[in-house]
Amino acid sequence: MMIDKSILRPLTFIVMAGIAVSCTGNYEDYNVNPYEANKKQMEYDGYMMRSALTTLQAWVIPLDVNACQFTDCLLGGSYGGYLSDSNSGFNNKNFGTYAPQEGWSKVLFNDVIPKIFPALTDLKNATSDSVPLAVGNVIKVMAMQRITDAYGPIPYSKIGEEGSLTAPYDSQEEIYKQMFAELDSAIHVMTRHRTEDFTAQADMVYSGKVEKWVRLANSLKLRLAIRISVVAPDLAREKGEEAVKHEIGPILDNADNAYLTVASSNPFRVVCYEYNGGDSRVSADITSFMNGYKDPRREKFFTPSTFTEAELDGRAENGYHGLRSGIYMPAADMLKHYANINVSTNSPILWMNASEVAFICAEGVMRGWHINMTGEKGNRPDERFYRRGIRLSFEKWGVGGADAYMENRTFRNEPYKDPMGLADYSRTISTAAIQWLDTDWFSMGNLERLITQKWIANFPMGLEAWAEYRRTGYPRLMPASINNSGGTVDPEKMARRLTYPQTEYTENNENLSKAIANHLGGPDTMGTDVWWAKKK
Repeated sequence: MMIDKSILRPLTFIVMAGIAVSCTGNYEDYNVNPYEANKKQMEYDGYMMRSALTTLQAWVIPLDVNACQFTDCLLGGSYGGYLSDSNSGFNNKNFGTYAPQEGWSKVLFNDVIPKIFPALTDLKNATSDSVPLAVGNVIKVMAMQRITDAYGPIPYSKIGEEGSLTAPYDSQEEIYKQMFAELDSAIHVMTRHRTEDFTAQADMVYSGKVEKWVRLANSLKLRLAIRISVVAPDLAREKGEEAVKHEIGPILDNADNAYLTVASSNPFRVVCYEYNGGDSRVSADITSFMNGYKDPRREKFFTPSTFTEAELDGRAENGYHGLRSGIYMPAADMLKHYANINVSTNSPILWMNASEVAFICAEGVMRGWHINMTGEKGNRPDERFYRRGIRLSFEKWGVGGADAYMENRTFRNEPYKDPMGLADYSRTISTAAIQWLDTDWFSMGNLERLITQKWIANFPMGLEAWAEYRRTGYPRLMPASINNSGGTVDPEKMARRLTYPQTEYTENNENLSKAIANHLGGPDTMGTDVWWAKKK
């Protein structure tokens, strides 16, 4: 993985050891740990600011392994077509079969929101410096966008500083407008102070480089803009064009990709390799596409399957065989032999990359946005952005052959044949080739090409992939073979959102009831579309 080496500097903290001192009448003089930094000292060296900002960063894609497993492996991995459950103990209670137990589906809501808002309050209490405060708001938007996209309406503008969830809900449209306003304000502040870098120890992403944060904020603004391009096309175009035409602009090359440096252990590595020998495996969805394309990035993305000849029994040879999601998993070690995600203990965690920005721009041009570029082959800006997105992804992974890859004119993703015969799929999944066609617009397949290649380039950001699938219908994913939703989820459309946690019904019922009645636009089930996925 090719990334900016400057973001890989290890995060360091001041660790203070304490010796207990008994209370006496002279409390203020004696009940003080001489080895512990007091408030003034902590403010002086920026410890409180560093702690608050890094805490915020640690909850975008959670560094907490248990939280990350639920949000980005079991949920995002399954619904985004990147990962599949490989623990038979998950049968009949997992996301893949549309019946997640309460303890799974509540994590994004109940565990992440109460971490984001108090950390932002701590940041405001720790510093008056407008630059890290602006960075904190960008991080907040990045984290909360994932949550509103999963549930729809959520408490947002009226959540108190302590992060209590017993607050009124905002509609998703209102949330998006506020997130745009928060990004605009942060971009304005950081642009004015673009040369005033802050301490690298407070920043696990860009080591305090302010201009890089401006680029990420503009890129996130682009992501939000394309997300609402069907339901609010005028606002989407306005915000998308603003982001691209800004004097610093969005992420344009891989040197500015947003990666979170891992201080101890990458949670994807723990979940996919260490929990019970691996609770998740790479999904048959993405391996099927990349095998069909003979994609040279496969060896960077995946580890090969490890079946014995006896297990394969002539059905296949070892290669990049993913495990299908939404199946009944046998209580057997065979699940551990499917291909896995290629991730190490110290691999950084992707937040956003230049490829995604290029693909967003390509779609924006298709939708009438006025943005242009030069330097890539192609007759129109949309094609040039599309080709740039592919090329940037190949460069990011250190893989050659992008030009030949982009000339693929024919493609037929053959029906999936499970190497163990567990969960074959008889239908052809997709015929979306790679080469761009000048005469081929939305109805003829270029959007499918674009989103499919964007999906590959964004691996393994599962929640983002799930959002794009719900918005566009692409990439074409295999439906679950088991649907335990009780009829609330259309197997051809798959899960559209998460249901609200039961604690909202018991502790915030009045506000929740108003949100369902006035903002959700349907019952609180996994089959109801969120605002930006409602097609006109």
